[in-house]
Amino acid sequence: MYSRNVFAGFLIAVVSFTFSGRVAAQGTWAVEKTFHVGGDGGWDYVTLDAKNHRLYVPRSTHTMVIDADSGKTIADIPGQKHNHGVVLVPEFGRGFISDGSGAVVIFDVKTNAVLGTIAAQPDADGIIFDKASGLVLVVSGDNGVLMTLKPDADPKTASIDPPIDLGGKPEFLVSDGAGKVYVNLEDKSQVAVVDIKARKVVARWPVAPGGAPVGLSIDTEKRRLFIGCRNPQKLIVMSTDDGKVLADLPIGAGVDATKFDGHQAFTSCRDGKLEVAGEIASGKFEIVQTVATPVGARTMDIDPDTHKVYLATAEFEESKPGAKGRPVAKPGTFMIVVLARH
Repeated sequence: MYSRNVFAGFLIAVVSFTFSGRVAAQGTWAVEKTFHVGGDGGWDYVTLDAKNHRLYVPRSTHTMVIDADSGKTIADIPGQKHNHGVVLVPEFGRGFISDGSGAVVIFDVKTNAVLGTIAAQPDADGIIFDKASGLVLVVSGDNGVLMTLKPDADPKTASIDPPIDLGGKPEFLVSDGAGKVYVNLEDKSQVAVVDIKARKVVARWPVAPGGAPVGLSIDTEKRRLFIGCRNPQKLIVMSTDDGKVLADLPIGAGVDATKFDGHQAFTSCRDGKLEVAGEIASGKFEIVQTVATPVGARTMDIDPDTHKVYLATAEFEESKPGAKGRPVAKPGTFMIVVLARH
């Protein structure tokens, strides 16, 4: 009995050391450099084209294309009214911009020229490309629906497919690459599971003890969702098999995005905190690092190959005592902050 106990203890120690070693081997994250880009407008989701080292940043009425290595502006795509996100479909040579005014703008990824604008539901927000169905997917926050569009649609004459009712206010979405799409419903504090082929919601999973889910990313290999919640402020780790909450971790205020790089999950928060979550043992998650970032750095994208995180923010006016609402960004101070792992 004693020998078995010693051997069991040895195995536990080895497993614990292995997982701890993995976390340690992944190193620590720190701000590497800052690109002072400038330009007018606010900003929303950051999209990285890792292959061509380009960043796409919606700036309210135009979308900036920025060199990810130098921070230089390559192009500026005009013609939007209240943009939110960008998705690239390089196999069709196109990019798609969700415009909250009720449109999807299609552009050429090589020339950055606008090819056309397709009418959409109001408050077109989160946008992705689902390889399983071969469709561009866009959510409408105001109307609570998921919209679909063929990437090779005629940009002059095409129309959005009949929308899928979600039963709540969506914010962002991810695909498992096998027919299911997961959508954050901010007002319901739920994740809606959509069968794209059947074009219907097949499950609704609560994000409690988190609430008001906004950021969303996925580990398709281990079938996990990483959900950034604002109220309460939590990073929820959820199984895509059954919606079981595997972990709830404390994060900063004003989360807007989560990303997964194959090993760790990240949440970017408006209060100047980027939380790094790691699996320290099988099925056990912890915040392994909190990186100080500039205030307002709430959206991001990540390059899993170079291990760099790109965040968007600006300098802000100093708030007056007793002032309510969000701080106001100083004109022309927009910047990209680059984090690297060491």
